[in-house]
Amino acid sequence: MKLINGILCGFIILGLAGCSWLPDRTGEEIASRYPQVREIKTVALTEAAPEPLAEPNRIRIEPGKKVSLSIEQSRALALQNNLQLRVQVFNPRIARESINEADSAFEPLFLSQFNYITTDTPVSLTLDASQSTVSYTNNSLVIPLRTGGRISMNMPWQRNKTDNLFATLNPSYSSDFSLSLSQELLRGAGLSVNEYAIRVRQLESEQVMARTQAEAARVLAAVDRAYWRLYAAHRALEVRRMEYDLAAAQLERAQRMVNLNEAREIEVVRAEAAAAQRLEGIIVADNELRDRERELKVVLNAEGLEMESATVLLPETQPGSAHYVVDRERMLEEALGCRMDLIELELQLTASESSLKYSRNGLLPLLTLDYTYNINGLGPTSDDAVDLMLENRFVDHRIGLVLQVPLGNEAARSRYRQAQLKKRQLLANRELVKNQVKREVLAAADQLESNWQRVMANRTNSELAKRNLEAEQRQFELGMQYSTEVLNAQTRYADALLSEITALAEYQIAQVDLCYAVGGLNQTARVVWDNKNDRFAYDNE
Repeated sequence: MKLINGILCGFIILGLAGCSWLPDRTGEEIASRYPQVREIKTVALTEAAPEPLAEPNRIRIEPGKKVSLSIEQSRALALQNNLQLRVQVFNPRIARESINEADSAFEPLFLSQFNYITTDTPVSLTLDASQSTVSYTNNSLVIPLRTGGRISMNMPWQRNKTDNLFATLNPSYSSDFSLSLSQELLRGAGLSVNEYAIRVRQLESEQVMARTQAEAARVLAAVDRAYWRLYAAHRALEVRRMEYDLAAAQLERAQRMVNLNEAREIEVVRAEAAAAQRLEGIIVADNELRDRERELKVVLNAEGLEMESATVLLPETQPGSAHYVVDRERMLEEALGCRMDLIELELQLTASESSLKYSRNGLLPLLTLDYTYNINGLGPTSDDAVDLMLENRFVDHRIGLVLQVPLGNEAARSRYRQAQLKKRQLLANRELVKNQVKREVLAAADQLESNWQRVMANRTNSELAKRNLEAEQRQFELGMQYSTEVLNAQTRYADALLSEITALAEYQIAQVDLCYAVGGLNQTARVVWDNKNDRFAYDNE
């Protein structure tokens, strides 16, 4: 009896070890391994003083007004209002619900059954009952175990009335208590096998977080690009207006020279034609500015900044002109550890490893251990039956093993081979993506250096063009040059300024592209996942 009770206690401890209400640490372990998916990395290209953290809710935007926006405020508005991000942030919540769905497989189950049976059967012996009435009720609690088994607790109750003259108790009542444990020992045994579905859903949830982070980084990079293109458009319009003013000034000089009989009338005509041509440049630049404003407004999607609104956006942040010498080795190392497409592949490989272990377990035979502990109660009344059960005088023990060995087991072998091939495919794909990441980082680094050289070359060119224009103007005032040469010098100067502005804006965009290729953003404030509001936001700490 002591041996049987010891076995019973051992089975109960085993069952409690796999109960569904025990905490599941798998999700915490996965989240701790990949913290990158909950924070957008900041890539430090400079040690410039940080800009004040944006507070988009305090930006007062009135339709039709001019609004000055810093690049930090633009990023904050996009994080808060961008439509693509609004759509994307639902996916992590959906993924978390799928984890809950998988975890619900281990929820306890309550069952209640009631049967009422009457029989009227002809018999050939007096000892047999011809008529009987049976009322049967059974309440059960089934607890699935994370170890691959289940615990069942049953409390059947039965009332039996018969016309058998030799029945000792008529009617008779029985009240039992049964505790049974069923545990898989080979196939389907162990926490890793039975929590496979939960682990896969958790890994999928982390993949969704990686895609959400990548989308947030993409939107913020798009904000930066649109911001600097808008800056370039504003400056281009200023240059076109300056070019028109220079042509108008040349017209005044030509008119003055003609009035003094120091130049011919043709010089006035040439200056008037040039001034008229400059108006077209202003119109084209103004239209380009409107397009760039709409581009930024679409990304920001803020109230009062709708595409159709007349609000004028004025870039407040000025572009930096510091020369950044890129450490390519460091950038490549950071990219291989931070790029979300690589992180997502690592998560897929982890899920593939779990699938491989799960498929390997499916090759094993099915060996099931069943144990039942039953207390019997019987009496002429229901209370007597319950009292006898509580006295624990009549106890049953049943233990057994069930073995199932599939002959061939080709389906399980095929699933295992598929898992192996998928893992090898993911490993090959990881190397392919690594090469793509390296190429993008190196190309972005080269583009950054090239754009810097363009900035310096165009800056020198604009200075020389300005000096040349001043010299041509002096020559014209001395009567030694025609208006055509002055107007051509003005065009060259304006084109040089436009090239310098374009190169400077593209240098800022090249910084954004390099940081984005590395897997982060060129900004001073941290962008982290806000669990309370289910979105990425600036970390105010």
